Amino acid sequence: MSDPDAVPPTATPPTAEILKRALKAFKKRLKLTKLDVESSLGVGPMSGGRPSGIVAITPPDQYPREVWDALVDQGRLRRAGHGQYELLGP
Repeated sequence: MSDPDAVPPTATPPTAEILKRALKAFKKRLKLTKLDVESSLGVGPMSGGRPSGIVAITPPDQYPREVWDALVDQGRLRRAGHGQYELLGP
């Protein structure tokens, strides 16, 4: 099963459009990961929960590592170790 948005690894640098889509996918995964953790922290239905504290995630795998490295070089992401990246700035 192939993802239509998947980008094959290449020797050429990723285009601005690919970087934009990859960053959008990263932000969406980070948001969903935080929401998932925050929703399971509370015990009862009336609990307010707590902030998750998640700041870094493993990026979506439909984009090659070169894309994530290019976003690090642009200052949009930061390596957090163990294959995870952290979002920088707004």
